[in-house]
Amino acid sequence: MKFIFPLLFLPLVIFSQDPDKVEIIPIKVTEEVYMMKGAGGNMGLLVGEEGILLIDDQFAPLSEKIMAAIRKIDPGPLKYLINTHWHGDHTGGNENFKKAGATILAHKNVHKRLSEDQFMQAFGRQVEAKPKSYHPNITFSTEMNLYFNDEAILIFHSHVGHTDGDALIYFPKNNVIHMGDTYFQGKFPFVDLSSGGSVKSLIKSINQSLILIDDATQIIPGHGNLSNRAELLSYRDMVDDMYHRVKQSISSGLSLEEVQAANLSKEYEDDWGGGFISGEKFVKTIYDELSRKE
Repeated sequence: MKFIFPLLFLPLVIFSQDPDKVEIIPIKVTEEVYMMKGAGGNMGLLVGEEGILLIDDQFAPLSEKIMAAIRKIDPGPLKYLINTHWHGDHTGGNENFKKAGATILAHKNVHKRLSEDQFMQAFGRQVEAKPKSYHPNITFSTEMNLYFNDEAILIFHSHVGHTDGDALIYFPKNNVIHMGDTYFQGKFPFVDLSSGGSVKSLIKSINQSLILIDDATQIIPGHGNLSNRAELLSYRDMVDDMYHRVKQSISSGLSLEEVQAANLSKEYEDDWGGGFISGEKFVKTIYDELSRKE
């Protein structure tokens, strides 16, 4: 099947790479679960006798490469696609994979945000509504189970975090969880306040995931490398500490400029400062959230 390549202006950023130069790299997590890297959010893959389940789909110009990589792993039919949230580096291929036969599942707010014009404050970018061909076929509010390939897959919306439509996907038999962009492994998080995200609630979401998993659980983050519970704990502690540092600074009457001048993220920069969100930007996100009028 030939996929279509629409002009893409969805966040996180415009897809400006040459698709021919992007390599889709599968990483075997278990016998049935894979993580796939490319040029967007990390994808997940569950294969088995009943067919294939894909988590997220990066950008439309990469759909043929993604499908080719999947076919090298398993030639079965693509049955399901789960969107972890609405951002374009996770949903850009929706139309293509829906045409290829996938039923798309997502939180109800993903359907809402793909259906309406959005303004990404963090990037100063207006994002136009996508046509129905991009929208999820099935949505949920709190959680749902999908029984597929001998897995009782748990798809749940724990708390508002990265956005207001985050889905976390847990494969209990394989002991693997895909956390979408609620987890930026080795990086400061991007919390999209204009899409209903919240740093305070992100901490709650991470804590709920930590209760669900154990030390043997393998974690597929939205961005970064395959991870584990110990690394997620360190991430949670960093986010929680930064949140309370900024909160204390605001309680002391400091302005945003004064809080940023205090360089609250200095001790975390070496370990967490390698992503597109700097410590300074993360501090501003926390400050903006805490300063919002309810």
